[in-house]
Amino acid sequence: MPLRLGQEVQALPRSVRLTPLGALDALTTRAEALRVLTGAMREVADEPAREARLLLAAAGGLKASDLIGAPEAALGAAAARVSEFAARRAAGEPLSRIVGRREFWNLSLAISPDALDPRPETETIVEAVLAKLAERRDEPLAILDLGVGSGALLCALLSEFPAARGLGVDLSQGAARIARDNVEALGLAKRAEIRVGDWGAGLEGPFDLIVSNPPYVRSAEIAELAREVRDRDPRLALDGGEDGLNAYRALLPQVAELLEPSRGWFFLEVGAGQAEAVETIAAAAGLCDIAILPDLAGVARVVAGRLNAAPKRR
Repeated sequence: MPLRLGQEVQALPRSVRLTPLGALDALTTRAEALRVLTGAMREVADEPAREARLLLAAAGGLKASDLIGAPEAALGAAAARVSEFAARRAAGEPLSRIVGRREFWNLSLAISPDALDPRPETETIVEAVLAKLAERRDEPLAILDLGVGSGALLCALLSEFPAARGLGVDLSQGAARIARDNVEALGLAKRAEIRVGDWGAGLEGPFDLIVSNPPYVRSAEIAELAREVRDRDPRLALDGGEDGLNAYRALLPQVAELLEPSRGWFFLEVGAGQAEAVETIAAAAGLCDIAILPDLAGVARVVAGRLNAAPKRR
């Protein structure tokens, strides 16, 4: 039976008896705290032991090696912060939101309530781009990220294409602010520009690469999302309209106008079950060679393609 908040495990010997979460104090050891936190995280996390380690390290200002090398060290002044973080996580707040950071493509990104918390499945776009453009890694590519959010995709791509320059656009001023903070913190500011705007409106191409993780949740389904998504991610980054496809109808014709006609490619994240509908919208916008790519879970996650540069019949 999973340990619940405030519950002791009476069957354990006194020497290793768990302290209730609310009773963590300065004398609680790191090992004791990990046992308590692991039990509490079973209610909210798929990997409770891992989440407990990450939470304790973040709240206590510790490294993983500290937890291994000195498990009997007392929490000391960090106890109150550990308890606070644990209570917030137990209430459904994602750990990334609590600490204000998210790892994406081995980059540490700041996140804020104004931007979507980047998910691992979005890394599928980066993987797909690297596979398609492997021979162009050192070219001075022009990259456009529509709906840049925290800047996760743009930062990841600029880190992999050292000669590239990137432009990120977002309708949210708050998201644009955090994206600017991230490109600066990662040393990418000289090669990146962040603007507030409505998709590609007013932009001038061509761009060699266009990427986007637009909102694609059906409006009626937002209330059914996991609470850490529904209550923490901005609705602007989630709501794709009645059928979840509004953003694709708006941005794909603009992608066709902005993409470099001979060698340019686009890569868009899509929701489960949406790939074929997005493929149809892309084809109607004059895009071709469309591919549907799965994420690690086998879900069709990315729609990619290029501009149909063939001359139009009169």
